[in-house]
Amino acid sequence: METLGRGHLARVCVIGAECTGKTTLAQRLAEHFGTVWVPEFAREYALDVARPLTFDDVDKIARGQIAGEDQLTLDASSILILDTDLVSTTVYSHYYYKAVPQWIAVEAKRRLADLYLMLDTDVPFIADPARDAEEHRADHAMAFRRVLEELGAKTIVINGDWEERFRRAVEAITPLCSPRNPSPGE
Repeated sequence: METLGRGHLARVCVIGAECTGKTTLAQRLAEHFGTVWVPEFAREYALDVARPLTFDDVDKIARGQIAGEDQLTLDASSILILDTDLVSTTVYSHYYYKAVPQWIAVEAKRRLADLYLMLDTDVPFIADPARDAEEHRADHAMAFRRVLEELGAKTIVINGDWEERFRRAVEAITPLCSPRNPSPGE
């Protein structure tokens, strides 16, 4: 999909290691910009299966994430906020299983968001049934940065307290919402 500046739906992905405020920020941004947000499928999947995830789950997680994105794209206004995407699936698959299904790597690149808001790990970790890897948070953050750089993704690091994160995210997204300049003769 192309950015709004070219007349299409912009996709903004909130991404990063566990417990950095992705879901809360995605929800707030969607409300602020009057649009919808796509929840992280992997989190709900992990809670539903209620067992340690395996490499066999990666395919189901990726397909669920794609389905959620495709469905909610229909309800988006001019921007779609993603609470993670297939880039997360590839990062975690590689980190935990040392492998990524080829089709997922291809789709992650093909479905790359217009902007990634990479949330820093400078906020407290709060464990819950779906978040238990505090000791791996710094490694995960480095993996996200590396993969986003390898993909050539437009990425802005978002840090600070919760309000500062929101303010910085809004500032980063607002240019995507500016009406495009009409060409001569339009």
